[in-house]
Amino acid sequence: MKNRLKVLRAERDWTQAHLADALDVSRQTVNAIETGKYDPSLPLAFRIARLFGLPIEAIFEADDGPRAAAGA
Repeated sequence: MKNRLKVLRAERDWTQAHLADALDVSRQTVNAIETGKYDPSLPLAFRIARLFGLPIEAIFEADDGPRAAAGA
């Protein structure tokens, strides 16, 4: 899943640690989400969206790769 988390965080001058504290997750989790190594759970995605004041689909979008096209 692609996301705009790093861009949104940078626009606010937030560190990964600051965002992690606000979301009650580890900095490593924020890094993994930003780099696409980890897809957040739905509750975490909602918390992220609420924190940024945006709808989830403004932050996250499905990959355009074969897996997404197959509906997996």
